[in-house]
Amino acid sequence: MSNARRTWHKSSYSAANGSCVEVAEGATTHIRDTQNRDLSELTLPAREWNALLSAVHTG
Repeated sequence: MSNARRTWHKSSYSAANGSCVEVAEGATTHIRDTQNRDLSELTLPAREWNALLSAVHTG
């Protein structure tokens, strides 16, 4: 799927200066740097993304 068709969002914890990451969630989760959107992105299966979020929230 192209970037244009993904719905990207930033965390409410993101810094006001724009230094953050964005995610597009679905069957796979795509993660990218807001300052380098066109360079690359990390892609994870949804279950791995959910495991990461659970670990961070319970950490």
